[in-house]
Amino acid sequence: MELIKLIEGYKFEVLKGSTDINITGIEHDSRKIQKGNLFVAIEGFTVDGHDFIQEAIDNGAICILVQRDIQIEDEGVTIIKVEDTILALARLSSIFYGEPSKKLNLIGITGTNGKTSTTYMIKSIFEACHKKTGIIGTMGTIIDGMVLDNINTTPESSLIQRYLKKMVDKGIQYCVMEVSSHSLDLKRVEYMDFQVGIFTNLTEDHLDYHKDMENYYKSKLKLFNMTSGCNIINIDDEYGHRIINDLENPIPIITYGLDEKAHIYATDVVYHFRGVDFVLNSPKGSVPINLNLLGRFNVYNALASAACAIYYDMDLYSIKDGLESLRGIKGRFELVPIDEDYNVIIDFAHTPDGLEQVLTTIRQFAEGRIIVIFGAGGNRDRTKRPIMGETVAKYADLSIITSDNPRYEDPDKIIEDIIVGVERVNGKYIAITDRREAIEYALLNARPKDTILLAGKGHETYTIIKDKIIPFDEKQIVLDILKDIKKR
Repeated sequence: MELIKLIEGYKFEVLKGSTDINITGIEHDSRKIQKGNLFVAIEGFTVDGHDFIQEAIDNGAICILVQRDIQIEDEGVTIIKVEDTILALARLSSIFYGEPSKKLNLIGITGTNGKTSTTYMIKSIFEACHKKTGIIGTMGTIIDGMVLDNINTTPESSLIQRYLKKMVDKGIQYCVMEVSSHSLDLKRVEYMDFQVGIFTNLTEDHLDYHKDMENYYKSKLKLFNMTSGCNIINIDDEYGHRIINDLENPIPIITYGLDEKAHIYATDVVYHFRGVDFVLNSPKGSVPINLNLLGRFNVYNALASAACAIYYDMDLYSIKDGLESLRGIKGRFELVPIDEDYNVIIDFAHTPDGLEQVLTTIRQFAEGRIIVIFGAGGNRDRTKRPIMGETVAKYADLSIITSDNPRYEDPDKIIEDIIVGVERVNGKYIAITDRREAIEYALLNARPKDTILLAGKGHETYTIIKDKIIPFDEKQIVLDILKDIKKR
């Protein structure tokens, strides 16, 4: 695409070179630059793209977008200055890929917990209605059956636009995207045409970045002022009420919850060890649902998904088929297939509320002890660590506190932060820093009818120690340990 067409209508200043050049691609990572690309220099938390301009040029960049005055000696390189390169990356990427969000139905889901499960429920419902649907989220991007890894829950804007373009090219009609608070705050989802916004809930998380719940809430609120079709809000959540009151966007609102005051609500809810049965009530009528997923939290996720389908005028029995056909979601209350007289469950729960939701669900069917193996991520919100410890200790018969993506922090120090909360309620615990050893300890000491919960990693098949990503597939590790135990 011609550079002049790419930046047309945008405020910019040419510091060097000509705008009469052809751009072959847009990148913000100098390592991915190819010949003819435009490199956008972004100031990040730990690195500044302006420091990698020469590397980008050496790799073939012919145009550099900056937000401060710089001097470049290389001939044949155009330098353009804008006020905000992050915002410019979002706009230029959208234009470069032909504004793909306008060519499909883009659904954004935000909240602390439930985003991933809700995206998969929506996909299942829509496909039951024969609607081709893609996903962008925590467990990767799904395009026409192909799964691509994502570094972040919500990728950088240039990558999102590239994925949306691929979806359009594959004839996909709907895209369901997890929209993180970071992506909203860091403008990764600007210049995207969201038709629907869905709010799941808001509980303490990411306060290392947002500092307090008010900032966290305000970042989430942004999504619902970006939508053009409708907003779907959990009315049972206190922040759901706030969103409805604070919205400046005049589009319709659909509420959901476990009470008749909502537009979409559940009645006759019965929890059992195979899932949840309930009646889905809506303005279109009512239908019984036999959900093959456990817990009250999944009833909320199902209601949000049904509300989205109803907005798109899908019939109740297709919604029923879509919800009931979903047998499980990787790393979300996932039962490990073992031939033992106890259960092992893997779940992504890594916040106080997420842990409480999972543990209260286990309490409903657990016949023996509940043993929880968990930790907390390094270089992340420290304030939630003792709260996580206290939450687990309230429900678990034994807490095994261990490592979980310590990054650049000392894992033993993280464990000490968690223990403060465990001891606050006199919980029984043991600290085992090595996570594999912690899992082995639990399996060796399990009794008949016990339930072992491996919390925090869920779908992740790695652990992050400093700057290294080390393979760590908990499901396979459990199976390997049990195999070794039987050989002894």
